[in-house]
Amino acid sequence: MSDPGVLTEQPATVSDHPGRATFTANAASDPAAERRRRYRRRRLTVQVLRVVVAIVWIGSWELTTRLGFVDKFFFGQPTGVAQQMWVWVTQGTALGPLWQQVVVTMEETILGFLVGSVFGVVAGVLLGRSILLADIFSPYIKAANSIPRVVLGALFAISLGLDLRAKVATAAVLVFFVVFFNAFQGVREVDRNLIANARILGANRRRLTTEIVIPSAMSWIIASLHISFGLALVGAVVGELFGSTQGVGELIYNAEHNFDANGVFAGMLLLAVVAVAAESLITAIEGRLIKWRPTPVTDMPI
Repeated sequence: MSDPGVLTEQPATVSDHPGRATFTANAASDPAAERRRRYRRRRLTVQVLRVVVAIVWIGSWELTTRLGFVDKFFFGQPTGVAQQMWVWVTQGTALGPLWQQVVVTMEETILGFLVGSVFGVVAGVLLGRSILLADIFSPYIKAANSIPRVVLGALFAISLGLDLRAKVATAAVLVFFVVFFNAFQGVREVDRNLIANARILGANRRRLTTEIVIPSAMSWIIASLHISFGLALVGAVVGELFGSTQGVGELIYNAEHNFDANGVFAGMLLLAVVAVAAESLITAIEGRLIKWRPTPVTDMPI
């Protein structure tokens, strides 16, 4: 008989449900699952805060214009911008259907982006691999990069006319220098020990460039493309402002000359949507091209 004044050890309740106890223990001891949950919570928090920022920004804009603190004639009004966008979508613009203006600007942007990116990568790799070429062309590239792009846009409008070529050339110039400098620096940052080992194994100059140098510089090149598409879009719009009959830039130009601030902001909204969509596409392509890259610290679950 046990002493009633002495506490006896109670049997473990988890023994009645060994499967449930094992599952609970595994879940509690799985740090990867906990990190994934924290990461999902963080992503949800970021999305909610983004929506809150947009609501506060647009709401304060609308409120200040309605109360008269901000003159909506000069700075527009969110409801007026939305109304202008609805008119463009449902009734078309003075230049034709809205989708046609977007297609024209996107054609100029994509062509300029591709031309500038290709030439930028090729020139960056060539000069990065050749010290002689880099020394010869360095002052010319620096001088060309110092020229304001608006001046080049005017020059292209005069020399190439008001058709597609002038807009593509303006967009390509803006893209070229960003991609070139990133590709050039990426080639210069390749691990010299890796190149030396490849040479010992018998790799020639062509294989070194295609199999080691370019893949190693890919992070630099992809990083420049994130910025370059937005610059290509800017170049296309600048080219349209110098003279065009269609395009989002021409819509903005016409709205500005008619003192239509809502039309200007509506055109800017169109450009922003296109830029964000392109950024998402480039990010998806980046994830497929450089899967080997370690997860950035800012993307790691914390």
